Amino acid sequence: MTSCIDFDDATQAVSVRVQLQMPANLAQADLSGHTVTLTQGGQTISAQTDGNGLATFQQIVPDVYDIATSWKMTAQEYSMLTGETVANGKYTVSGAISSQMISEEKTLTLTTTVARDQSMIIGKVYYAGSKDTNNKNYIAGKYVELYNNSDEPQDVASLYLALMETESTIAYTPGQAADTVFAKQVFRIPRSQAGYSVAPGGTVLLVNSAIDHTQNGELEHNLLDADFEAKDMQGRTTNNPDTPALELVYSTYASLSYLNLIQSGPCSLVIFSTDEDVANWPTAYAYGKTKGNRFMKIPASSIIDGVEILQNKAQTGVDVNTKRLFSYIDAGYAYINATTGYNGETVYRKTESVTADGRRILVDTNNSQNDFAVGTDIIPRAYK
Repeated sequence: MTSCIDFDDATQAVSVRVQLQMPANLAQADLSGHTVTLTQGGQTISAQTDGNGLATFQQIVPDVYDIATSWKMTAQEYSMLTGETVANGKYTVSGAISSQMISEEKTLTLTTTVARDQSMIIGKVYYAGSKDTNNKNYIAGKYVELYNNSDEPQDVASLYLALMETESTIAYTPGQAADTVFAKQVFRIPRSQAGYSVAPGGTVLLVNSAIDHTQNGELEHNLLDADFEAKDMQGRTTNNPDTPALELVYSTYASLSYLNLIQSGPCSLVIFSTDEDVANWPTAYAYGKTKGNRFMKIPASSIIDGVEILQNKAQTGVDVNTKRLFSYIDAGYAYINATTGYNGETVYRKTESVTADGRRILVDTNNSQNDFAVGTDIIPRAYK
């Protein structure tokens, strides 16, 4: 006996097109020859745009994909297209769509944003913690490192670091408050008449405990040379009296004066600058609430750089619906492999190029999925 087999329900590969869309003031930009990527499960497929800014992907297996693009634009190009007089430097054009289901032939619109490349950027975040020599959870060695990605010295005195709120139910999704992000903690590098100059390719190491942590765990780091330390007013973390204090401007939690970097994530953060008195900036309850925790409102216009770090959940993976930052701050996201932390992984920027004099220029496409990698062999002030 024989029977017929119906393959109608079998998964069929499809074609998908991605149409780039520029901001209105850059509508005349040349959209040809730019790379668009589809990423799924660590695998990336690329296609180039045609003269109309359309990238076509053939034979795509139906699944959920992250879609992204980015490229550089000179100040001269930006000025010519917009008619604005701008300072020298470069601009990054970027766009991203997270977790897009592709199951049929269609054309997707990928909206881009344009931001001027910044000098000081967030270079590393070590928030995972590790296991100590007794195999117990160790979190004292967490740190954030800033990097001067420019070719000129930068004064970082009075620069602010803000940690985004990490409520189990996100307090504000991007857009619920126009051009505003919500921080649970805000720190400031101390003001100084002499300033605090960082050389090109130089770093600023901000820590919770400026001691040698290598004696406590094999995946930990020596932080004795840290530039600033968030002093623990409760005395639960060992502080170094010889390390200058990172000033605490605001904390949602009265008992937390150290950098509250959650070892499993989320752990999104920004650096920003302003001449205003940040201590007087308004705070708000979570969206729709009239009680509970209050978070400082940070104007997006003051932000220099931001990194979206999400939690990698055991059952569902990374939940992109928990993004705290607007896409024009970070079009993507980073995360560590461990779902609970304690694996010694550091989220760090990759190297784009090395100058003739040995200075590293780090990747900065405004998309952490492109810009960052993770590893356990990354040490403070060093990059791959």
